[in-house]
Amino acid sequence: ECILSGIMSVNGKKVLHMDRNSYYGGESASITPLEDLYKRFNLPGTPPESMGRGRDWNVDLIPKFLMANGQLVKMLLYTEVTRYLDFKVIEGSFVYKGGKIYKVPSTEAEALASSLMGLFEKRRFRKFLVYVANFDENDPRTFEGVDPKKTTMRDVYKKFDLGQDVIDFTGHALALYRTDDYLDQPCQETINRIKLYSESLARYGKSPYLYPLYGLGELPQGFARLSAIYGGTYMLNKPIEEIVIENGKVVGVKSEGEVARCKQLICDPSYVSDRVTKVGQVIRVICILSHPIKNTNDANSCQIIIPQNQVNRKSDIYVCMISSAHNVAAQGKYIAIASTPVETADPEKEIKPALDLLEPIEQKFVSISDLFAPTDLGTESQIFISRTYDATTHFETTCDDIKDIYKRMMGSEFDFEEMKRKKNDIYGEEEQQ
Repeated sequence: ECILSGIMSVNGKKVLHMDRNSYYGGESASITPLEDLYKRFNLPGTPPESMGRGRDWNVDLIPKFLMANGQLVKMLLYTEVTRYLDFKVIEGSFVYKGGKIYKVPSTEAEALASSLMGLFEKRRFRKFLVYVANFDENDPRTFEGVDPKKTTMRDVYKKFDLGQDVIDFTGHALALYRTDDYLDQPCQETINRIKLYSESLARYGKSPYLYPLYGLGELPQGFARLSAIYGGTYMLNKPIEEIVIENGKVVGVKSEGEVARCKQLICDPSYVSDRVTKVGQVIRVICILSHPIKNTNDANSCQIIIPQNQVNRKSDIYVCMISSAHNVAAQGKYIAIASTPVETADPEKEIKPALDLLEPIEQKFVSISDLFAPTDLGTESQIFISRTYDATTHFETTCDDIKDIYKRMMGSEFDFEEMKRKKNDIYGEEEQQ
């Protein structure tokens, strides 16, 4: 919602942004001080002395990293929201195999040294990566007999004779698929995802992921600022009494006895329970640790992916870990957040393989959230509803949703270049230098 309010303001729309919470970012906020997190999860008492100062903590409710070459970074660069944020590279990406974690090789040298694959497998994998790097969907000479729109990914893996373990980590730790459904889809999307991973990795070398200092709550604030520069108005602590509809179309929002009139409305599912449908659940466990995660070479930050095949599930389990290095925790403390879609009646058991990697855990905060998708696409009502954040640990699916809402509202595709031009018109070239 914050990103869209920034983009719509730049597009010359008059934006009023109301939030019933006292902080930015809704369900994806970063909670500070630590005392507030204890309150939010109804834990008795206050954080122990050993956790340092409460205000040194900024704990994300929903863990996500940014792909260095991904869509959100592009949105940040084009809107110049980057001037309000500082990022750090996440130190490593790991994958779980047979009860142990291994670093996802980030260079050719690492791939050759990795114990994730045997020697011959490595050669075949290298060939596959070279193929992907050279693949250009506009140049059939790079296809080598593969039809990007017809050949399945399963057949591409076969072509390079890759074994099950390598398929697991390629599909889940590189292409970042949550399930194995992609294997029988045309391979174009998967190849593009692996390209995105490799290109993001090439930018900084340790991992393809970035994370903002002071937590993800900085992102919505950055876009709220952008909106304000363009004349948008932001109101926190604003109770929403009613969304006013006339003849099936939104005309305003009632708050504290007054109606703010509007032609279009963007909101998350929590404001319109009658226009959304439940599509699943996610369990997230926030863990406070006093040590880096074992077998990660004492990394200050990392991501761990547990492919579903390794734990006999249908979807992957993710762990994001950050620490005092990112100004989100007290000195010497680490925050690890595990998340996965719920598949059974015992979600805590489903996420156990991830928690086992984090032991000993000093304090954990467990949440199970419903996932909602809009049943009303806004064509008639002009109410545009975002989807609940999923279990992925990056923003690509969120950005797809942003672009989808933009298209439904404006009737045209979201165009980065167009935004760039609009900004030049307003600021003029000189000031941008």
